[in-house]
Amino acid sequence: MDKRKKTIAYVERVLEAIRGIPHTFEALLGYIEEEHGKECCAISFDEDGKKVRQSYGDMAGLARDLGARLRNLLGERKQGSPVALKYRNSPEWPSLFYAILASGHPVLLLDARLPKANAENLLRQAGAVAILTNESGPFSVPSYRLADLKKARPGGKGKWADHVLFCSSGTTGDAKIVVYDGERAFAQIDSARDIPSETQELVYEGPIRNFAMIPFHHIFGFVAVFLWFTALGKTLVYPSSMATKDLLYAIRKGRCTHVFSVPLLWDGIAQTVRRTFRMKGGKMESLLGAMVSYNLGEIPASEAGIARFPMFQKLIRRKVLGNSPRFCITGGGYVSEETLRLINGLGYSLSNGYGMTELGVTSVELSPDPKTRVLGSIGHPLHGVSYKLDGKELLVQAPSAHIARIIGGKAEENDPSLFYRTGDIAEERDGRWYIRGRSKDVIISNDGENVYPDEIEHYFKDVPHVRNAVAFGIEEGAKERVVLVVETDIQPDEAGLRSLGKALEEVNQGLEGSRKVSEMAVAGGPLPLANSMKVKRGAVKDDYLARPEKFLYFDGRKVAARETISFNGFPEDEVREMLALVRGCFAENLSLPASRIGDDDIWNQELGGDSMSYVSMIADLDERTGLEIPRESYGKVGTVRGFALLLLQLRHGSPAPVAHEDKQE
Repeated sequence: MDKRKKTIAYVERVLEAIRGIPHTFEALLGYIEEEHGKECCAISFDEDGKKVRQSYGDMAGLARDLGARLRNLLGERKQGSPVALKYRNSPEWPSLFYAILASGHPVLLLDARLPKANAENLLRQAGAVAILTNESGPFSVPSYRLADLKKARPGGKGKWADHVLFCSSGTTGDAKIVVYDGERAFAQIDSARDIPSETQELVYEGPIRNFAMIPFHHIFGFVAVFLWFTALGKTLVYPSSMATKDLLYAIRKGRCTHVFSVPLLWDGIAQTVRRTFRMKGGKMESLLGAMVSYNLGEIPASEAGIARFPMFQKLIRRKVLGNSPRFCITGGGYVSEETLRLINGLGYSLSNGYGMTELGVTSVELSPDPKTRVLGSIGHPLHGVSYKLDGKELLVQAPSAHIARIIGGKAEENDPSLFYRTGDIAEERDGRWYIRGRSKDVIISNDGENVYPDEIEHYFKDVPHVRNAVAFGIEEGAKERVVLVVETDIQPDEAGLRSLGKALEEVNQGLEGSRKVSEMAVAGGPLPLANSMKVKRGAVKDDYLARPEKFLYFDGRKVAARETISFNGFPEDEVREMLALVRGCFAENLSLPASRIGDDDIWNQELGGDSMSYVSMIADLDERTGLEIPRESYGKVGTVRGFALLLLQLRHGSPAPVAHEDKQE
């Protein structure tokens, strides 16, 4: 039997067995324990860099034990209400995940890096009754560390829960929480049914070691790494940290066969490789170019020279990801053709995939031809999934789609038989699909062309000293001017800015008219990332418009910080009392400690408030002070200091202030 037929038979055999069990997470863990109990579930690294292994039997046994202890700790506290899991990827994560379900509670998955205030917002909206985390300090619900669970007495057996909740970042009052059940999880596993007919490198019989970098609270990491490959009994390799050196160490030392990550990692690897060879001189840079071109089938062996030899290529790959990776996927955002070209040209099979929190993973490019992979296609829909266009917007029907969404604490059921509007602009060519960008991010340039900010950003990411970049449009009537903000590692002095600005402008001059950037600036610190994976474009744009003093400008422009409001003419004791009253009202409506709220922090920007809670907070201020804040001031005042001055002026009959420095967008 040839490799293709053998792989197809293996996948069909496994999926047939999985389809034959009840479609619940409880049954899935039982199947994994019975079928793969002695196989290696996880590889991690101790302080000395030595491998630490865990079997599937150990993982499942720990999950059941912790579930019984958690059930005893929680008692009958709102059985069926979620328990949050706020842990970074680790060998313990799968056991904690199943333990929560075994205790009779759905799992609310939270980003391990999420600020506590944002986590509290999500706990409140999901109605969570407890949280498992390794963070210290109290939460509004009982919190337990792994050590706490191990010390607790076990309770009796009970009914398992069967729901998993995924969240948005939680920075606003109305967070989006998406709900899945075991039936949808099994549909997601079954969607891999046709993969072996196109490639035998993604799923196959035999050892697979998948790099467990993508956070499991994110749909990409949960499905593509955790769910699919633990159902198959494969090994997950955990890095000791998210530092670049630890990521690369885990891939090489763990001999990972599969590396799934976001464009941020792949762009970073591509940039490092290009810069390294550039520094080595023209000959080595030419050899790298020949190796890439040869592996992509662009030049013959005679022209490639020594760059075509396996020994040379292995030496190059040993310095990058090693020689173990067989299948790599990028997802969660835009990846440039240059990055796809270089990574595939190094001999790594890097493909582009597509999915959404509401849908799961719905497609991945499976072509064995690197020339096809570098085009950036997301392939065609997986088994049971359908794509279609409404205008330019991609609509998706998937049996793995969520069963419900919770927005503002209210649940809305979803019918997976219906097509879901993704908000992504897409096109189909020759049976393959391509994502062009988010419809809300599209910039209408001065000449009326649609410009995609993802595309603009990648032109500038290879400029020396640029760590990251984000582009967005600022409205000017019916058109928009294009703005670029970069994160850099240079000293922000005049000489450094002049040099960086010149390099950026050289790139800009080479772009066609509609893609040229109108304004450039340097972020005053690291660009904010969503789920630690991609830049929060909207947050940067909001800051650029409202807090220009946070940026550095290449034209020498300096923007002064906002002028502090003056309380001249009001008694100091009354000012202190009013500031404390307003701060307390802010704290209560934002569920934040009063000590975390600065006098000049803006409600929606620094404090994460939203319009609904803003109106509620004003109503509280009116009630506590016996005053009535004019409706024309709504949205114009957004800080503790601004509201304190407004209330003092209302109390003393002074003219209402002109709100300028603390506008609430």
